[in-house]
Amino acid sequence: MKSCLVVLLSVLLAACAGNTTQTNGNLNNGAADAYTQLGIQYLRDGDNANAKQAFHRATQIDPDTELAYNGLAMVFQLENEADLAEEYFKRAVSIAPDNAVLRNNYGAFLFSQERYQEACKELAVATQDPFYAQRAQAFENLGRCYQNLKRFPAAEHAFKRSLNLNPNRPVALIELADTLLAENQPDEAFIYFERFGELVDNRQVEHYARSLWLGIRISRVKNNSISAATYGLILKNLFPDSQEYREYKESSR
Repeated sequence: MKSCLVVLLSVLLAACAGNTTQTNGNLNNGAADAYTQLGIQYLRDGDNANAKQAFHRATQIDPDTELAYNGLAMVFQLENEADLAEEYFKRAVSIAPDNAVLRNNYGAFLFSQERYQEACKELAVATQDPFYAQRAQAFENLGRCYQNLKRFPAAEHAFKRSLNLNPNRPVALIELADTLLAENQPDEAFIYFERFGELVDNRQVEHYARSLWLGIRISRVKNNSISAATYGLILKNLFPDSQEYREYKESSR
């Protein structure tokens, strides 16, 4: 599930850049915004130390700069300072509780801590903003959160909402197919897996370990031994050290 967090961090950095504004031309707000933008750029460049200083300076100038607190939280998250990260995420959310970007970032943090119940609540809030530019991503991550709680109908609904907003999200397609298979709906799972396969055929995405293992399981349920063997061979050749390949070998004994 770590890949989900990486996507959130990269996408939400871009979202932060579009959310800083000056208020009534106030110089303090303008300076705080400038330091926040500088911190975001440092964070993009992987310079955590200077990002931290820039975000901290922004909060000194304007204590209500929620995106600077969000930036500090993300830096501390990257530095594995979980307690500090949570402190600053909470500060950011307390200032702007309806900000979908902040809720999504906080949800991603909680997800990384395997606090799925809390993470789902934060991500659910983020999905409620119809104008949130990364709403499809938020629904996708909400679905993955529900998967960890074994709330498969809720996960199915979240993934479908994500795909309604963007029909070609490869992760949502695979995770929805996986969820449907868990719900004993192999025919519908196959439909979404085939949609992912079309993206692969068009060279828009590539198979990864999880998608291949899913292909094996769907093929087995549909009694297509040739397809299952093909996916298994690709999994063995491309991802021999993956957890999915270990599960495949175990299931083949």
